[in-house]
Amino acid sequence: MRFQLSGDQRALRDGVREVLARRFGPRELRAAADRPPALDRTLWRALGDAGFFALRLPESEGGVGLGLPEAVLAFEEAGRVLLPGPLIATHLAAGRVPGAATGETVVTAVDGGLVEWLTEADVVEVVEVGGGRGPAGSGAVALRSVDPLTPLHRLPAAPAVSAGPEAVPDPVAVLLTAAEQLGGATRACELAVQHARTREQFGQPIGGFQAVKHLCAELLVRVEVARAAVYGAAVTAEPADIAAARLLADEAAVRGARDCLQVYGGMGFTWEAEVHLVLKRAWVRTRRAGGGTESEELLARELLSGAGHRGVGLH
Repeated sequence: MRFQLSGDQRALRDGVREVLARRFGPRELRAAADRPPALDRTLWRALGDAGFFALRLPESEGGVGLGLPEAVLAFEEAGRVLLPGPLIATHLAAGRVPGAATGETVVTAVDGGLVEWLTEADVVEVVEVGGGRGPAGSGAVALRSVDPLTPLHRLPAAPAVSAGPEAVPDPVAVLLTAAEQLGGATRACELAVQHARTREQFGQPIGGFQAVKHLCAELLVRVEVARAAVYGAAVTAEPADIAAARLLADEAAVRGARDCLQVYGGMGFTWEAEVHLVLKRAWVRTRRAGGGTESEELLARELLSGAGHRGVGLH
């Protein structure tokens, strides 16, 4: 099966990329990383005006009326530029929380006892057993986040942490997290290739050396495999396909950023190289929406129940 983007989908992807390039390019990224975490409300409202949060909201309710594949394309672009903020939580709240669709209200959610951007959010939700949502309680403890653009708090008594079998992550949140990881993996690949072309050693670009060529090639392969899985899951919306896409996207993002660091000469502890921000965001995303463990468990259950004949799996 071939998953080709339609003309409208390509226009949507290019439009989101253009908006983000104008409002949150490399210069804005570095400026945001150099100061204490603060959500840019002007940018948030601009995203709302562009329909980012209301993409899947029906037109009858003031939304754009598109589907999950289009949301994946938009979140992939957001992940590519490392756009900060509780994007997924606000997107999922559109049409349910007043102002979320337009970007006037910033919504975050407790996820496995952790909550991103707690102090900047207007509404904090807890995903309860069975998929319901409610307001979060008090007792938040600030954590030191590895990502300077993702402030974290822990809620010790969060009801989202339930041992019940029904307390599973929202599949849409899992897929959109995978889309952001795909965008981050793409960014790592772009940075690695650009550096390999311009950085010279021994009188030639380092991209001419076989070891660097192999790293860049492996980066690209992981990105494209993850892209096929994420796009495919956006079309089928099957939980097992989403789980497989999540695992592939996590691997592409984390390993891709690490390999990009190697292309840069191991510049993992310098503030000047942007790639360390890509890796740190990838690490934070791996903890969202149940993390990789939930996806692995879901795939294992599918295989044990005989669903393996559908061909869903990792290779």
